[in-house]
This record gives sequence, structure tokens and C-alpha cells, in this order.
Amino acid sequence: MIKGTVKRELLGSEGMVLLDTIRRLQRRNAVERLMKLVNKTHPADIAWVFRHLNPDERKDIFNIVAQTRLVGDFLSELDESIMLELVENLTPKFMASVIEEMASDDAADLLDALPTDVSNDIRQFMGKEEREEVDELLQYHPETAGGLMSPDFMALDGELTVGEAIRKIQERSEEMEMSFYLYITHGEDGQLAGVLSLRELLMHPPYRLLKNIHNPKVIAVATDTDQEEVAHIVSQYNILAVPVVDSSYKVIGIVTVDDIIDVIREEATEDFLQMAGAGKDREILLKPTFENAMTRAPWLFATWIGGLMAVFIVSFFEQELQKVVSLAAFIPIVMGMGGNIGTQSGTIVVRGIATGRINMNELARVIFKEMRVGILLGGFYGLILGLFAFVKYPEPAYLGVVVGLSVLCSMTWAATVGTFVPLLLKRFDIDTAVATNPFVTTATDIFGVLVYFMIAKLLLHL
Repeated sequence: MIKGTVKRELLGSEGMVLLDTIRRLQRRNAVERLMKLVNKTHPADIAWVFRHLNPDERKDIFNIVAQTRLVGDFLSELDESIMLELVENLTPKFMASVIEEMASDDAADLLDALPTDVSNDIRQFMGKEEREEVDELLQYHPETAGGLMSPDFMALDGELTVGEAIRKIQERSEEMEMSFYLYITHGEDGQLAGVLSLRELLMHPPYRLLKNIHNPKVIAVATDTDQEEVAHIVSQYNILAVPVVDSSYKVIGIVTVDDIIDVIREEATEDFLQMAGAGKDREILLKPTFENAMTRAPWLFATWIGGLMAVFIVSFFEQELQKVVSLAAFIPIVMGMGGNIGTQSGTIVVRGIATGRINMNELARVIFKEMRVGILLGGFYGLILGLFAFVKYPEPAYLGVVVGLSVLCSMTWAATVGTFVPLLLKRFDIDTAVATNPFVTTATDIFGVLVYFMIAKLLLHL
């Protein structure tokens, strides 16, 4: 919400209108109008526009954005590669002034993304308090709770009364990341004792002590908890923030739901890219053509090897093909049906593992369930395709049976492999997204073409 008006997400035609307007004003060098437009537009929307601009347009328009108070929020919304491109020519002193106005967790993320020498130069121009706060966050891995957390949270001693707590909140709320949750502490070290929502606080009389009304069953995470686990906890318990504690159970920060949404999107994007055999770089679309190709090339090697093996298998049965040329017509569909159901099963299982819907202690049940699905769908499509083959190619008489059985076997095998591989990888604590589509489809293609010719050789007496 901005200036009391509801802000809708920038989508579709609205986004394209903004993009066209900014481009038109930039071509006309209408600096004042561009400045007014930038000040009226949410930083996230400007960041969306920047994805669709060419490098020269970005530099011109960023020179205008850099003159506004939105520049810090704008940089934190940008894709990393575009952000690095824009700030490379900015002075360390200017960057330090921008970073000091940003939320400390966003500032730490920005400094972490910059080259080490550039980051060190910027830190020298920062105030002592801001620098120490950012350095505290930079000591944690960026993909852990410590790397995600904000140190600006509301912690209150349990010996305070409700009235005293309200006064403290009124004094400090503008500095805090989120004051919906109040974390109650006890002892000199400020150990976490419980949590209290702002709504619950206001429902009690001013004289009541916080330690008597807080909820002691508080959900917290350690600084080294993986970001994916933090995201799972927040979504599991439907909370807006989760406190981060150190080894002595002292609260040192909170991870808020807006950061969790980013984590969920990033993790899902990485998994989908890996499963598709396109690496795990979330910004692959922004890479130059050659770099994009080099990122994807190694992952396609498995498919290339599988295709080469399929060629050798087909060549091995060359004599059989010469006797029954119509066999060649059904090779693509036998391989394709197996590859597709294998991809479906792999995707379902990987997502099930990620969301906790698959019990790793019941692997056999999951595998046999997908196997039964493969048998059911393989039998259905095998029967249809077998009937088509019988009508289309009456001779040899058993060609329809060969095609139908091959589809049944191929789809059953593919569904089983697509299920088994990610479960096996998870059992050995390997990233399940490694079970990529190229791997699954390669395994099913080789088996599909091999079983097809073996069944044909057996039933057609070739």
C-alpha cells in the first residue's frame, strides 16, 4: 500500500503500458517527467520494467532512479545480474549512502552480491553502527536463517507490564521490521521465553506482567538452519515471522514472511530448472546467449549419450527392421509415452518430497503406487495403440500385440524409474532435483526401444 491507495501487482497490459511510457520518455530525454513517474511507481514495478530494457536504456533510466529516495529499495528488488551491471560505475561513497538507508538484511544481501573488493570499499564509507550491523549478518551463509534474518525486531523483558510494553512499542515501532509479534525474553542474556501477538497484548490490563500472558510454546530456528527448512516451518505453522536464536537461545533476529516467499520462489525455480536439465541459475534468461548455452550443455550430455545408445540398439536390430519395416513407425511413440510418464512421476515425487507429502519411511508404498499407475495407463494406451497398429498394418498379424505390450512395459518401467530415482537420491541426502528430465527420459528411452525390439523378435519370430 502506497500513500493510502491500494497497490495492485504489476501484470499484463498495465506493465507493458508502463514499459512503453518509460521508453518513450527516455527517448525524448524527458528527465523531469521520468523523475515524477519513478517517484509514483513502486520500486518492484520499476525493477520489473528493467528486465525488459536494453543495457543503454537501463543506464539512462538508472541515472534518474539514483537521484530519488527509492534507489535502495529499487536495487533490492532487482535481479542480481542487472543490479551488478548498474552499480559497477557508482562510487563507493554514493553506494554507502544508499546502503545505509536500506533495511540491514537487504543491505547485507546487496553487499554479499558485489565483488569482495567493491564491497570492502563501500564498507569503509559506512557509519560504524550500520557497518557492524551488516557485518554481523554477512558472517552467516546467505541461504540459512542467519543470512535471511533481520536484526530489527521487538524483544521485551518478561518482567515488564502491559502498559510499559505498549510505551516501548510506541517509541520503537518505526525502527522494527515487524511488530505484530513481540518476543518475550528472560534473564540477563535475553533468552527467548515466549511470544505474544500485538493483538493479545492489547486485550490485557496495563498492570499485568508479560511473563504471565505470553505463549511459552514459541517456534524458533537456529542461525544455521537451511532456508528451505525455515520456509517449511513458516508455511507449516502459518506464522508471519520466525525468531532466530543463537546457541544460548538468545534471539538475534527474525525471518519475515516476505523473505520466505522469495525463498519458496527461488527454491522452486531451482528445482524446476534442474529437473528440466537447465542448471540451477535462476537468472538464466538474463544471461548472454553463449553463457546460456554453456550452462545447459553439460546437462544435455545424458540425453545425447542415451540417444547414441538408442541408435546402437536400433542398428543392432537392423535385420529385423528390414523384415518388418512397419516396426520403425512406432519407435517414436513407444519412447515418447515412456518419457512423458517418467517425467510426470519424477516431478510429482520431487514436489512431494519438497512439501513433506511423501513419507520417506514408506518408499515401497510410493514406488508400487506409481508402478500401478504406470500399468493402468500403459495398459490403456497400449490397447488403443495396439488396435490402431492392427488396423493400419494387418501384416504381420501380431504387430498390434507387440506395440501394445511395448507401450505397457515402457510406461510401467518409466513410472517406476521416475519415482525410484528421486527417492533414492533423497535417501542418500542428495538433491532430489538431480533426477532431471534428461536422466529419466534417457533411461526410459533406452529401455523402451530395447524392450520393443525384444518383444518384436520374440512374437514375430524375426
